[in-house]
Amino acid sequence: MKHGSIAHLNESSDVKAELKTWVTSLAEQYKAKSIYWCDGSKQEYDNLCELLVKKGTFIKLNPEKRPGSFACFSDPSDVARVEDRTFICSRRKEDAGPTNNWMDPNSMKNILNELMDNCMTGRTLYVIPFCMGPVGSPYSRYGVQVTDSEYVVVNMYIMTRMGEHIYPYLKRKEYVKCIHTVGAPLHNGETDSKWPNNPTTKYISHFPEERLIISYGSGYGGNALMGKKCFALRIASVLGREEGWLAEHMLILGVESPQKEKTYIAAAFPSACGKTNFSMMIPTKGLSDWKVTTVGDDIAWIHKDKDGHLQAINPEAGYFGVAPGTNYQTNPNAMESIKANTIFTNVAITKDGDVWWEGMTKEIPEGLTDWHGLPHDAASGKLAAHPNSRFTAPASQNPAIDSEWDNPEGVPVAAFVFGGRRSTAVPLVCQAFNWNFGVYAAATMGSETTAAAFGEIGKVRRDPFAMLPFMGYHMGDYVNHWLQFGRDLPNAPRIFSVNWFRKDENGKFLWPGFGENMRVLKWIVQRVHGGASAVECPIGWMPRYEDMDWNDIENFSKEDFAKITTLNRELWKQELLSHEELFSKLYDKLPKEFYFIRELLLSALWRSPEHWTLEPEHV
Repeated sequence: MKHGSIAHLNESSDVKAELKTWVTSLAEQYKAKSIYWCDGSKQEYDNLCELLVKKGTFIKLNPEKRPGSFACFSDPSDVARVEDRTFICSRRKEDAGPTNNWMDPNSMKNILNELMDNCMTGRTLYVIPFCMGPVGSPYSRYGVQVTDSEYVVVNMYIMTRMGEHIYPYLKRKEYVKCIHTVGAPLHNGETDSKWPNNPTTKYISHFPEERLIISYGSGYGGNALMGKKCFALRIASVLGREEGWLAEHMLILGVESPQKEKTYIAAAFPSACGKTNFSMMIPTKGLSDWKVTTVGDDIAWIHKDKDGHLQAINPEAGYFGVAPGTNYQTNPNAMESIKANTIFTNVAITKDGDVWWEGMTKEIPEGLTDWHGLPHDAASGKLAAHPNSRFTAPASQNPAIDSEWDNPEGVPVAAFVFGGRRSTAVPLVCQAFNWNFGVYAAATMGSETTAAAFGEIGKVRRDPFAMLPFMGYHMGDYVNHWLQFGRDLPNAPRIFSVNWFRKDENGKFLWPGFGENMRVLKWIVQRVHGGASAVECPIGWMPRYEDMDWNDIENFSKEDFAKITTLNRELWKQELLSHEELFSKLYDKLPKEFYFIRELLLSALWRSPEHWTLEPEHV
């Protein structure tokens, strides 16, 4: 395979000299057999995919069913992010805060140096220059990742803008250095495993002051694709605080009204709460004259422009989406996005060379190969695809991609939406009284744990801004940063909370969700533009039944709407008092406003009826 070069850097460039010295010193320490400078070309991508097929890592899928696509199975010890092995190595422990794992930077480097001596023996060290965001945008940031994994290179090709055209944008001490190894050296012609990794030892370490990330032992997803959570959230959140912007675990969508008025909204949901589905929503038939477009499905970087308005970019160039549950009913646009040129990890493979996962179809196809690479026995009750199986697909393949998704100036944010998975208490939709109350709602957002999440099932896990696993610094400082950020805005975006998951007394979901969420989104957009009414309730502003568009809805009555918007006083008192657990964790850095906001909400509830409901209008 022809090696790329860094000829695109100016000969006298300090960055070129520094980069060459850095890469060469790593290759020597890691005993890499060769260095490959990635050029980011399609030919390079195709060659590496072919190499992965030869190694047995990739299985080429049926070109008629799934052209240009591949499937692979990871080692069973390497299937997801490893939160307990993820560290923020700030110089001071208090800067990492109580919600992060911290280790002293020197101590961590001592551990890693010992582990990483000779770690790339028998392997190629790949150098990936990449950009997070549209190349050349004032809001984009740049990085260089070194890795010994071809799987990482081809995924980074889809997920970032990568290649030799990035070199001119690299500035000394400004780009993020990302070091990754699977931690599986090959000695004396040893045969490589199909999924090299270190099954017992993994570290994902962030050094915010140095703009450095070091990942050891895992070849999977966000542990290995450094542009994703490591750079775009943990390191970027620190950069955002220092430089006055926000790096958020948010989708960005565009909503176009029948009058062609476009409104952009950023929304944060913890995992398993329908974020990707929301970002690619196809409006229900009663609102088919409205249109939703996708700017991003996972991460948003939000800056102030010269007039003090918020502009958001999606730093990623692809989707690294969860496969199970994705189908033509729940998310047709995602299904269209992955029809070709997609890498599938830990899904099942059909006997005719296509892919399958639980929830894709009601019937389980015969002759499946499961994610362990073994024949699947449907009677065994075992899953064919791993619950965290993924697809990596180019964003440009999404039929609902927004025309401005790659605009270097970003898109203007008119509202923020926050939502968790709550079976009781939290209403369908509520607008915060103001920016401070909205930040409080986002900071105390919680989700009931599911089987896929860590912890006791059904317990409310507080996940401030859906950022708990992705914060690069102290959560209390982060909340203060949000409060201050809004104070400087001449017309701050409105903040809303939503809950698609409220249940009735029989455990049945009260809200149909999916395309019907357009009804909520329409009300939010109209509120932003002053075109919809609402009534004040103890926790914010809520729509009455007549404030929302119910055109062509089936099996959802006025009584159903009343159930999904009723506030139970005692439940809400418990909810507010349970925020103390989070408050006590962040005690020394918790904004003073939060104590008073909680007291105001409690007093409003104390004076409200036991069951606060939206009264019907009297004519």
